[in-house]
Amino acid sequence: MKILFRILFIAILLLVVAVGVLFAVQNTTPIALDLLVVALPERSLALWVLLAFALGGIIGMLTSVGIVWRLRAALLKTNRQVRKLTHKEPA
Repeated sequence: MKILFRILFIAILLLVVAVGVLFAVQNTTPIALDLLVVALPERSLALWVLLAFALGGIIGMLTSVGIVWRLRAALLKTNRQVRKLTHKEPA
């Protein structure tokens, strides 16, 4: 079963890479990007789109890490409280 998942993961990864390469090959029009305060030089449209996609993914992962850390800290705190209450001897 593990091998099947690995093969499926590799197939999906290769498909994504192939689509990205095809997208990059077909979108070579040079475009200058103006970000209000910074004007970036002309690069291909595919480069700007793929960079925006990658930046969005990185920001999403960083946001998720922050949320997971907070939830994990809350879980640890709750587990400590449960252990404290269950080990308390009745009076």
